[in-house]
Amino acid sequence: MPNLPSEIGHVEDAEVARLVQSSVRLIVELQDKSGAYPASPTFSAYRGYCWFRDGAFIADGVSSAGEVESANRFFDWCSGVLEARADVVSRIVTAEANGNPVPDRDMLPTRFTLAGGDGDDDWWDFQLDGYGTWLWAVTEHSRRHKVSLDRWRYAIELTVDYLASSWSRPCFDWWEENPGEVHVSTLGCIAAGMNAISDTGILGEKRAALAKATALSASQFVLDRGLTNGHLAKWVGSEDVDASLLAAVYPLQAVEPTSAIGLSTIEEIDRQLNVGGGVHRYLADTFFGGGQWPLLSCMLGLAFEAAGFHDRALEQLNWAGATVNDNGWMPEQVPGHLLDASRRQEWIDRWGPVANPLLWTHAMYVRLAVELGLAGEDAP
Repeated sequence: MPNLPSEIGHVEDAEVARLVQSSVRLIVELQDKSGAYPASPTFSAYRGYCWFRDGAFIADGVSSAGEVESANRFFDWCSGVLEARADVVSRIVTAEANGNPVPDRDMLPTRFTLAGGDGDDDWWDFQLDGYGTWLWAVTEHSRRHKVSLDRWRYAIELTVDYLASSWSRPCFDWWEENPGEVHVSTLGCIAAGMNAISDTGILGEKRAALAKATALSASQFVLDRGLTNGHLAKWVGSEDVDASLLAAVYPLQAVEPTSAIGLSTIEEIDRQLNVGGGVHRYLADTFFGGGQWPLLSCMLGLAFEAAGFHDRALEQLNWAGATVNDNGWMPEQVPGHLLDASRRQEWIDRWGPVANPLLWTHAMYVRLAVELGLAGEDAP
């Protein structure tokens, strides 16, 4: 697939700052009283639910823009969800230690109701990445704003124990697909989260060592089995790439952006999945026809900026910003370049129009604008 030149023109700094401000305002206004961030308030399949993964990136986005209390409230929600399931975590850890791991259906879910309960419908629920991502995000938030981690200590400890016991298990990926595989983006989230939290001093010596050892094991596993042609692979044994791998490069930095692996991963995702600034999830994607995701465009922009390609990062920001509608909302994906247009209508018939607004999209736009120094005077 050729990487076509962007058709999106230059966006004035003031326009970027306005979209950042409206995005932060939208996220904060839609945040539930529980602290949960609804994935999308209007989309039938997401309404009423919060994901640890999406929520952690949303919290990191608003935290980067100075919304300390909003991020605190989300991490409070995460803490409550985990503490309410302490017995479940203990059972999972004990079963794994005894060589009799629990079945996938008994692992922690990937999404919860806004009140912190389990969902009441079938979902592709066993995903590990969100638990690593929340550890990374809460650590970044604490470092960025000098917020004490003590209020979340118990939940952090539960998460470390859970991931240390189960990090190498196959599970669903970011897109709730391919449950029989070990996904490299998932390993990156786990390694980043466990490495970050191990250095904070919030854990006791034994648990800190466990977190650090798990991070090292996951990272080495990626180096040994998660590469193809010098770049990160979609999953262990795959020769494909997936745009979720961008997060492992930056902001998670499970792989250094300027390393040979980091640069090769950025280059390959750019070559295969970026069309004029809009980034596809992966080449075989058929979800709503396999459109372009502005949140992934922003992730590619973050990776470009971290690797030293500032102009390319700006191109990504401009493309993502151009997807905003008259309500000031940004969608999950857009249909301007579909990988399989014949599959779009079946998803519309099943779930209705594409999710819009998607809070994760707004958060990644904010995060990239902050990184580029374009978020306005109020951002740190």
